Amino acid sequence: MRSIWNGAISFGLVSIPVKLVNATESHSISFRQIHAEDNGRIRYRKVCELDDREVSTAEIGKGYEDADGTVIPITDEDLAHLPIPTTRTIEIVAFVPADRIDPLQMGTAYYLAVGAAPAAKPYTLLREALKRGDKVAVAKYALRGRERLGMLRVVGDALTLHGLLWPDEVRAPEGVAPDEKVTVRAKELDLADALMDTLGDVDLDDLHDDYRAALEEVIAAKAAGEALPEAPEPDSGGKVLDLMAALENSVRAARASRGGGKAPEPKAAAKKTTETKAPAKKATETKATAKKTTETKATETKATETKATAKKAAETEAGEKKAGDKKAAERKPPARKTAQRSAQGSARKTAAAQEERKSGRKPPAKKAAPRKTPA
Repeated sequence: MRSIWNGAISFGLVSIPVKLVNATESHSISFRQIHAEDNGRIRYRKVCELDDREVSTAEIGKGYEDADGTVIPITDEDLAHLPIPTTRTIEIVAFVPADRIDPLQMGTAYYLAVGAAPAAKPYTLLREALKRGDKVAVAKYALRGRERLGMLRVVGDALTLHGLLWPDEVRAPEGVAPDEKVTVRAKELDLADALMDTLGDVDLDDLHDDYRAALEEVIAAKAAGEALPEAPEPDSGGKVLDLMAALENSVRAARASRGGGKAPEPKAAAKKTTETKAPAKKATETKATAKKTTETKATETKATETKATAKKAAETEAGEKKAGDKKAAERKPPARKTAQRSAQGSARKTAAAQEERKSGRKPPAKKAAPRKTPA
Protein backbone atom coordinates (compact mmCIF):
# COMPACT_ATOMS: atom_id res chain seq x y z
CA MET A 1 0.00 0.00 0.00
CA ARG A 2 1.23 3.47 -0.90
CA SER A 3 1.98 5.80 2.00
CA ILE A 4 0.53 9.33 2.05
CA TRP A 5 2.67 10.73 4.88
CA ASN A 6 6.03 9.97 6.47
CA GLY A 7 6.96 10.98 9.99
CA ALA A 8 7.39 9.62 13.50
CA ILE A 9 5.38 8.86 16.61
CA SER A 10 6.61 10.82 19.61
CA PHE A 11 6.19 8.62 22.70
CA GLY A 12 7.91 10.58 25.48
CA LEU A 13 11.58 10.52 24.57
CA VAL A 14 11.00 7.57 22.22
CA SER A 15 10.65 8.29 18.51
CA ILE A 16 9.07 5.67 16.23
CA PRO A 17 9.47 6.25 12.46
CA VAL A 18 6.15 5.42 10.70
CA LYS A 19 4.37 5.76 7.39
CA LEU A 20 0.70 6.70 7.08
CA VAL A 21 -1.39 4.41 4.86
CA ASN A 22 -5.12 4.72 4.05
CA ALA A 23 -7.06 2.07 6.00
CA THR A 24 -10.25 2.44 3.96
CA GLU A 25 -11.23 2.66 0.32
CA SER A 26 -14.34 3.83 -1.47
CA HIS A 27 -16.27 1.52 -3.80
CA SER A 28 -18.75 4.18 -4.91
CA ILE A 29 -19.56 4.41 -8.60
CA SER A 30 -18.63 7.83 -9.96
CA PHE A 31 -20.14 9.54 -13.01
CA ARG A 32 -18.63 11.91 -15.56
CA GLN A 33 -20.30 15.10 -16.62
CA ILE A 34 -21.23 14.95 -20.31
CA HIS A 35 -22.93 17.09 -22.93
CA ALA A 36 -26.47 15.68 -23.14
CA GLU A 37 -26.74 16.25 -26.91
CA ASP A 38 -23.63 14.40 -28.09
CA ASN A 39 -22.25 12.72 -24.89
CA GLY A 40 -19.12 14.86 -25.05
CA ARG A 41 -17.09 15.13 -21.81
CA ILE A 42 -17.41 18.32 -19.79
CA ARG A 43 -13.99 19.37 -18.52
CA TYR A 44 -12.80 22.07 -16.17
CA ARG A 45 -9.75 23.96 -17.21
CA LYS A 46 -7.50 25.92 -14.85
CA VAL A 47 -7.21 29.37 -16.33
CA CYS A 48 -5.33 32.37 -14.94
CA GLU A 49 -7.77 35.25 -14.80
CA LEU A 50 -4.98 37.79 -15.39
CA ASP A 51 -3.37 36.11 -18.40
CA ASP A 52 -6.61 34.49 -19.59
CA ARG A 53 -4.80 31.29 -20.44
CA GLU A 54 -4.75 27.72 -19.15
CA VAL A 55 -1.93 26.88 -16.72
CA SER A 56 -0.33 23.56 -15.79
CA THR A 57 -0.25 21.97 -12.32
CA ALA A 58 3.45 22.88 -11.93
CA GLU A 59 2.57 26.56 -12.25
CA ILE A 60 -0.04 26.48 -9.48
CA GLY A 61 0.86 27.49 -5.92
CA LYS A 62 -0.92 28.39 -2.63
CA GLY A 63 -2.06 31.79 -1.45
CA TYR A 64 -4.12 33.29 1.38
CA GLU A 65 -6.70 35.93 0.47
CA ASP A 66 -6.87 38.71 3.01
CA ALA A 67 -10.05 40.51 4.01
CA ASP A 68 -9.35 43.36 1.59
CA GLY A 69 -8.78 40.97 -1.32
CA THR A 70 -5.01 40.97 -1.14
CA VAL A 71 -3.50 37.54 -1.88
CA ILE A 72 -0.50 36.48 0.24
CA PRO A 73 1.50 33.64 -1.40
CA ILE A 74 2.51 30.74 0.89
CA THR A 75 5.20 28.33 -0.27
CA ASP A 76 6.21 24.86 0.96
CA GLU A 77 9.32 26.48 2.45
CA ASP A 78 7.12 28.83 4.46
CA LEU A 79 5.09 25.87 5.80
CA ALA A 80 8.31 24.11 6.83
CA HIS A 81 8.95 26.94 9.28
CA LEU A 82 5.70 26.52 11.19
CA PRO A 83 6.47 26.95 14.94
CA ILE A 84 4.83 23.65 15.99
CA PRO A 85 6.39 20.20 16.60
CA THR A 86 3.66 18.26 14.79
CA THR A 87 4.64 19.03 11.20
CA ARG A 88 6.27 15.60 10.82
CA THR A 89 5.40 14.08 14.17
CA ILE A 90 2.42 12.31 15.68
CA GLU A 91 2.75 13.66 19.22
CA ILE A 92 1.04 11.57 21.87
CA VAL A 93 -0.43 13.85 24.54
CA ALA A 94 -2.47 11.41 26.70
CA PHE A 95 -3.70 7.84 27.21
CA VAL A 96 -7.42 7.41 27.97
CA PRO A 97 -10.05 4.63 27.96
CA ALA A 98 -11.65 4.12 24.57
CA ASP A 99 -15.13 5.08 25.82
CA ARG A 100 -13.85 8.58 26.54
CA ILE A 101 -13.79 9.27 22.80
CA ASP A 102 -17.11 10.50 21.39
CA PRO A 103 -17.93 8.55 18.17
CA LEU A 104 -19.13 11.85 16.67
CA GLN A 105 -15.51 12.99 16.60
CA MET A 106 -14.15 10.00 14.71
CA GLY A 107 -13.20 10.48 11.07
CA THR A 108 -10.80 8.97 8.53
CA ALA A 109 -8.75 5.95 9.60
CA TYR A 110 -5.11 5.23 8.70
CA TYR A 111 -2.74 2.33 9.32
CA LEU A 112 0.65 3.18 10.81
CA ALA A 113 3.37 1.11 9.13
CA VAL A 114 6.94 0.81 10.42
CA GLY A 115 9.10 3.39 8.64
CA ALA A 116 12.46 1.69 9.22
CA ALA A 117 13.83 -1.57 10.61
CA PRO A 118 15.01 -0.08 13.95
CA ALA A 119 11.45 1.09 14.62
CA ALA A 120 10.14 -2.47 15.04
CA LYS A 121 11.03 -2.70 18.74
CA PRO A 122 9.50 0.62 19.94
CA TYR A 123 6.50 0.05 17.62
CA THR A 124 5.83 -3.32 19.28
CA LEU A 125 6.40 -1.82 22.73
CA LEU A 126 3.74 0.86 22.19
CA ARG A 127 1.31 -1.68 20.74
CA GLU A 128 1.64 -4.08 23.68
CA ALA A 129 1.42 -1.24 26.22
CA LEU A 130 -1.90 -0.11 24.69
CA LYS A 131 -3.16 -3.71 24.75
CA ARG A 132 -2.26 -4.35 28.36
CA GLY A 133 -3.59 -1.01 29.58
CA ASP A 134 -6.77 -1.37 27.46
CA LYS A 135 -6.43 2.27 26.47
CA VAL A 136 -6.05 4.46 23.40
CA ALA A 137 -3.58 7.28 22.79
CA VAL A 138 -4.71 10.82 22.01
CA ALA A 139 -2.29 12.58 19.66
CA LYS A 140 -1.76 15.66 17.52
CA TYR A 141 -0.37 15.64 13.98
CA ALA A 142 -0.25 17.89 10.92
CA LEU A 143 -1.66 16.69 7.58
CA ARG A 144 -2.73 18.49 4.42
CA GLY A 145 -2.05 21.97 5.67
CA ARG A 146 -3.60 21.80 9.13
CA GLU A 147 -2.98 20.39 12.58
CA ARG A 148 -5.35 17.57 13.46
CA LEU A 149 -6.43 15.60 16.50
CA GLY A 150 -6.10 11.83 16.37
CA MET A 151 -6.54 8.60 18.30
CA LEU A 152 -4.12 5.67 18.20
CA ARG A 153 -5.50 2.20 18.89
CA VAL A 154 -4.55 -1.41 18.22
CA VAL A 155 -6.20 -3.36 15.38
CA GLY A 156 -4.86 -6.90 15.19
CA ASP A 157 -1.08 -6.49 15.24
CA ALA A 158 -1.08 -3.00 13.76
CA LEU A 159 -1.37 0.51 15.14
CA THR A 160 -4.21 2.56 13.68
CA LEU A 161 -4.66 6.32 13.62
CA HIS A 162 -8.20 7.71 13.57
CA GLY A 163 -8.62 11.35 12.67
CA LEU A 164 -10.73 13.19 15.26
CA LEU A 165 -12.67 16.42 15.04
CA TRP A 166 -11.73 19.06 17.54
CA PRO A 167 -14.31 19.33 20.34
CA ASP A 168 -15.45 22.77 19.13
CA GLU A 169 -16.18 21.27 15.69
CA VAL A 170 -18.93 19.00 17.08
CA ARG A 171 -22.27 20.77 17.20
CA ALA A 172 -24.63 20.37 20.14
CA PRO A 173 -27.96 18.62 19.36
CA GLU A 174 -30.03 21.73 20.08
CA GLY A 175 -33.48 21.83 18.53
CA VAL A 176 -33.22 18.26 17.29
CA ALA A 177 -35.25 16.32 19.88
CA PRO A 178 -39.06 16.82 20.00
CA ASP A 179 -40.15 19.81 22.04
CA GLU A 180 -43.50 18.39 23.13
CA LYS A 181 -43.72 16.08 26.12
CA VAL A 182 -44.31 12.49 25.04
CA THR A 183 -45.29 9.61 27.32
CA VAL A 184 -44.23 6.12 26.27
CA ARG A 185 -46.31 3.29 27.68
CA ALA A 186 -44.82 0.11 29.08
CA LYS A 187 -46.53 -2.04 26.42
CA GLU A 188 -44.94 0.06 23.67
CA LEU A 189 -41.52 -0.42 25.24
CA ASP A 190 -42.18 -4.16 25.50
CA LEU A 191 -43.01 -4.33 21.79
CA ALA A 192 -39.93 -2.28 20.95
CA ASP A 193 -37.83 -4.72 23.00
CA ALA A 194 -39.48 -7.65 21.19
CA LEU A 195 -38.66 -6.05 17.83
CA MET A 196 -35.01 -5.52 18.81
CA ASP A 197 -34.77 -9.12 20.06
CA THR A 198 -36.29 -10.38 16.81
CA LEU A 199 -33.89 -8.41 14.64
CA GLY A 200 -31.11 -9.66 16.91
CA ASP A 201 -27.41 -9.45 16.18
CA VAL A 202 -25.78 -9.29 12.76
CA ASP A 203 -22.40 -10.04 11.26
CA LEU A 204 -21.26 -6.81 9.60
CA ASP A 205 -19.47 -8.86 6.92
CA ASP A 206 -22.89 -10.02 5.72
CA LEU A 207 -24.03 -6.44 4.97
CA HIS A 208 -23.55 -5.17 1.41
CA ASP A 209 -24.16 -2.01 -0.59
CA ASP A 210 -27.44 -2.86 -2.32
CA TYR A 211 -27.58 0.53 -4.03
CA ARG A 212 -24.24 -0.01 -5.75
CA ALA A 213 -25.25 -3.53 -6.84
CA ALA A 214 -28.53 -2.23 -8.30
CA LEU A 215 -26.71 0.62 -10.05
CA GLU A 216 -24.23 -1.82 -11.62
CA GLU A 217 -27.18 -3.92 -12.82
CA VAL A 218 -28.76 -0.90 -14.53
CA ILE A 219 -25.44 0.09 -16.16
CA ALA A 220 -24.84 -3.47 -17.41
CA ALA A 221 -28.37 -3.72 -18.85
CA LYS A 222 -28.08 -0.41 -20.66
CA ALA A 223 -24.62 -1.26 -22.04
CA ALA A 224 -26.00 -4.54 -23.42
CA GLY A 225 -29.09 -2.86 -24.88
CA GLU A 226 -31.39 -4.90 -22.67
CA ALA A 227 -34.53 -3.81 -20.84
CA LEU A 228 -33.88 -2.06 -17.58
CA PRO A 229 -34.93 -3.87 -14.39
CA GLU A 230 -38.22 -2.78 -12.89
CA ALA A 231 -38.06 -0.72 -9.75
CA PRO A 232 -39.99 -2.13 -6.76
CA GLU A 233 -43.03 -0.32 -5.48
CA PRO A 234 -42.05 2.22 -2.83
CA ASP A 235 -43.29 1.67 0.70
CA SER A 236 -46.42 3.60 1.48
CA GLY A 237 -44.85 5.04 4.65
CA GLY A 238 -47.22 7.84 5.51
CA LYS A 239 -48.07 9.10 8.95
CA VAL A 240 -47.99 6.64 11.83
CA LEU A 241 -51.47 6.70 13.30
CA ASP A 242 -51.26 3.69 15.61
CA LEU A 243 -47.82 3.12 17.10
CA MET A 244 -48.82 -0.15 18.75
CA ALA A 245 -50.13 -1.58 15.47
CA ALA A 246 -46.98 -0.46 13.64
CA LEU A 247 -44.77 -2.14 16.26
CA GLU A 248 -46.81 -5.35 16.18
CA ASN A 249 -46.64 -5.48 12.37
CA SER A 250 -42.90 -4.80 12.50
CA VAL A 251 -42.33 -7.69 14.92
CA ARG A 252 -44.43 -9.98 12.74
CA ALA A 253 -42.61 -8.96 9.56
CA ALA A 254 -39.17 -9.28 11.20
CA ARG A 255 -39.94 -12.78 12.45
CA ALA A 256 -41.23 -13.81 9.04
CA SER A 257 -38.13 -12.45 7.27
CA ARG A 258 -35.84 -14.23 9.75
CA GLY A 259 -37.58 -17.55 9.11
CA GLY A 260 -39.14 -17.57 12.55
CA GLY A 261 -42.42 -18.91 11.24
CA LYS A 262 -45.80 -17.52 12.18
CA ALA A 263 -45.61 -14.82 14.79
CA PRO A 264 -47.85 -15.19 17.84
CA GLU A 265 -50.80 -12.92 18.38
CA PRO A 266 -49.59 -9.40 19.22
CA LYS A 267 -51.59 -9.12 22.44
CA ALA A 268 -50.34 -12.45 23.70
CA ALA A 269 -46.80 -11.48 22.81
CA ALA A 270 -47.12 -8.18 24.58
CA LYS A 271 -48.60 -9.88 27.63
CA LYS A 272 -45.83 -12.46 27.69
CA THR A 273 -43.19 -9.77 27.32
CA THR A 274 -44.75 -7.73 30.10
CA GLU A 275 -44.79 -10.76 32.37
CA THR A 276 -41.16 -11.44 31.51
CA LYS A 277 -40.26 -7.87 32.43
CA ALA A 278 -42.04 -8.11 35.80
CA PRO A 279 -39.81 -7.24 38.80
CA ALA A 280 -38.14 -9.97 40.78
CA LYS A 281 -40.16 -8.93 43.81
CA LYS A 282 -43.40 -9.71 42.02
CA ALA A 283 -42.04 -13.09 40.99
CA THR A 284 -41.08 -13.79 44.59
CA GLU A 285 -44.54 -12.78 45.79
CA THR A 286 -46.08 -15.01 43.13
CA LYS A 287 -43.95 -17.94 44.28
CA ALA A 288 -44.86 -17.24 47.92
CA THR A 289 -48.56 -17.03 46.99
CA ALA A 290 -48.29 -20.27 45.03
CA LYS A 291 -46.55 -21.91 47.97
CA LYS A 292 -49.21 -20.62 50.36
CA THR A 293 -51.96 -21.82 48.03
CA THR A 294 -50.31 -25.24 47.85
CA GLU A 295 -50.08 -25.41 51.64
CA THR A 296 -53.72 -24.32 51.96
CA LYS A 297 -54.77 -26.94 49.47
CA ALA A 298 -52.74 -29.56 51.35
CA THR A 299 -54.37 -28.49 54.66
CA GLU A 300 -57.82 -28.62 53.10
CA THR A 301 -57.06 -32.03 51.64
CA LYS A 302 -55.82 -33.25 55.02
CA ALA A 303 -58.92 -31.89 56.76
CA THR A 304 -61.14 -33.54 54.17
CA GLU A 305 -59.35 -36.85 54.71
CA THR A 306 -59.74 -36.45 58.50
CA LYS A 307 -63.47 -35.78 58.14
CA ALA A 308 -63.82 -38.75 55.83
CA THR A 309 -61.99 -40.98 58.34
CA ALA A 310 -64.18 -39.75 61.22
CA LYS A 311 -67.30 -40.26 59.16
CA LYS A 312 -66.19 -43.76 58.23
CA ALA A 313 -65.40 -44.56 61.90
CA ALA A 314 -68.82 -43.26 62.95
CA GLU A 315 -70.50 -45.36 60.31
CA THR A 316 -68.51 -48.42 61.42
CA GLU A 317 -69.42 -47.82 65.10
CA ALA A 318 -73.06 -47.35 64.23
CA GLY A 319 -73.02 -50.53 62.18
CA GLU A 320 -71.42 -52.49 64.99
CA LYS A 321 -73.94 -51.13 67.55
CA LYS A 322 -76.81 -52.00 65.27
CA ALA A 323 -75.45 -55.53 64.80
CA GLY A 324 -75.02 -55.93 68.61
CA ASP A 325 -78.58 -54.77 69.25
CA LYS A 326 -79.83 -57.23 66.68
CA LYS A 327 -77.98 -60.15 68.31
CA ALA A 328 -79.19 -59.12 71.78
CA ALA A 329 -82.67 -58.97 70.46
CA GLU A 330 -82.29 -62.46 69.02
CA ARG A 331 -80.99 -63.80 72.39
CA LYS A 332 -83.77 -62.16 74.51
CA PRO A 333 -87.00 -64.18 74.57
CA PRO A 334 -89.97 -62.37 73.26
CA ALA A 335 -92.05 -60.45 75.80
CA ARG A 336 -95.23 -62.27 74.80
CA LYS A 337 -93.83 -65.73 75.63
CA THR A 338 -92.56 -64.55 79.03
CA ALA A 339 -95.99 -63.20 79.95
CA GLN A 340 -97.67 -66.49 78.99
CA ARG A 341 -95.25 -68.47 81.15
CA SER A 342 -95.89 -66.18 84.18
CA ALA A 343 -99.65 -66.54 83.77
CA GLN A 344 -99.42 -70.33 83.59
CA GLY A 345 -97.27 -70.45 86.76
CA SER A 346 -99.75 -68.27 88.68
CA ALA A 347 -102.66 -70.44 87.59
CA ARG A 348 -100.96 -73.58 88.82
CA LYS A 349 -100.21 -72.01 92.23
CA THR A 350 -103.82 -70.91 92.62
CA ALA A 351 -105.19 -74.39 91.79
CA ALA A 352 -102.84 -76.02 94.35
CA ALA A 353 -103.97 -73.64 97.09
CA GLN A 354 -107.63 -74.36 96.41
CA GLU A 355 -107.08 -78.15 96.66
CA GLU A 356 -105.27 -77.75 100.01
CA ARG A 357 -108.16 -75.72 101.45
CA LYS A 358 -110.63 -78.33 100.29
CA SER A 359 -108.66 -81.21 101.86
CA GLY A 360 -108.00 -79.29 105.07
CA ARG A 361 -104.28 -79.53 104.82
CA LYS A 362 -102.04 -76.66 105.62
CA PRO A 363 -99.04 -75.89 103.68
CA PRO A 364 -95.80 -76.80 105.39
CA ALA A 365 -94.27 -73.98 107.44
CA LYS A 366 -90.99 -72.64 106.44
CA LYS A 367 -88.13 -73.73 108.59
CA ALA A 368 -86.53 -70.94 110.58
CA ALA A 369 -82.85 -70.50 110.15
CA PRO A 370 -80.85 -71.69 113.13
CA ARG A 371 -79.54 -68.94 115.40
CA LYS A 372 -75.98 -68.72 116.20
CA THR A 373 -75.11 -68.71 119.89
CA PRO A 374 -72.37 -66.26 120.84
CA ALA A 375 -69.35 -67.98 122.28
